[in-house]
Amino acid sequence: MIILGIETSCDETSAAVVRDGRWVLSNVIRSQVDLHERYGGIVPELASRRHVTTIIPTIDLAIEQAGISPSALDAIAVTEGPGLAGSLLVGVNVAKTLAYVWEKPLIPVNHLEGHVYANWLTLPGEPEVEPPTFPLVCLVVSGGHTELVLMRDHGDYGLLGRTLDDAAGEAFDKGARLLGLGFPGGPAIQRAAEQGRPGRFALPRAWLGESYDFSFSGLKTALLRLVEQYRRPVQRNRRSTARKPFPEYEPPVYAPTLPVADLAAEYQEAIVEVLVEKTARAARDFRAAMVLLAGGVAANALLRRRLQEAVPIPVRYPPPILCTDNAAMIAGAAYYLYQRGVTAGLELDVQAQLPLVTRTLIRT
Repeated sequence: MIILGIETSCDETSAAVVRDGRWVLSNVIRSQVDLHERYGGIVPELASRRHVTTIIPTIDLAIEQAGISPSALDAIAVTEGPGLAGSLLVGVNVAKTLAYVWEKPLIPVNHLEGHVYANWLTLPGEPEVEPPTFPLVCLVVSGGHTELVLMRDHGDYGLLGRTLDDAAGEAFDKGARLLGLGFPGGPAIQRAAEQGRPGRFALPRAWLGESYDFSFSGLKTALLRLVEQYRRPVQRNRRSTARKPFPEYEPPVYAPTLPVADLAAEYQEAIVEVLVEKTARAARDFRAAMVLLAGGVAANALLRRRLQEAVPIPVRYPPPILCTDNAAMIAGAAYYLYQRGVTAGLELDVQAQLPLVTRTLIRT
């Protein structure tokens, strides 16, 4: 079964063709980093405008690179949520139009479920990836979400824990802004941390007792209090900034003595330590056969290494290109949804706050 996937949940415009939920035939990703980095984060209105101008050429290129024609497609899959409403609308409306014109089934996909199923995909020219083994514990960590999920089978999810405030990816982005490292924050923090020494500063870890939940707001505040000691006052031209519909980001100015690398190293350690400890404990408590990482933060090298060291069972994570938002993961997840009879009509609408799972599991 050959599925065209479309992903526009945030700031990447992507289209991909995937066979049988496993083999990636093409995966085209149009990044918007060049558009948003000057603002220090995603500007939703600008993101949706860029999707409008790039979505059709992206789909055309994905089909061309797959070496097929539209008639060879068996279905069209699209992210229905969660994400930015304006961005999601572009992908959903294009997918509905193509499904109608090409007379193909339309498969709505949860963006977070797509991240999970990136672990089933094999890229062109790469060795075949064996399907993960159930039951498994999956840590979904991205810019907007941090969730710990038990997956017993395809479509059988149980929520173990989630962030009570900020997502891990958001914490990386905000930490990078505080340190003047730019956007996106995750890779910037990781690069700076490679030159730093963790432990020089004492940043907090929110353990929240025996729960599997997470919290990163206190960590961000602690970092803010540290860097404020080095901040230099800067005169801003408030009047000219106010006239701009999207004011450009002006990084903070610090004294040359600000220990950016050491702060980045300790900040990264504080995030990773909590993610790893709770994931490892959940894997033990629920007798998981495997641990999966999913989402943009799954590309973090320290998180991957520490998790492999913490559990005696296999740890699976996608290659970096499949960790960040992409349409191959959407098409991959759609295959398994279609096997369970999941399709949608032209009444399909976006769900900006769509959860992956609401059923909370407790340890017995």
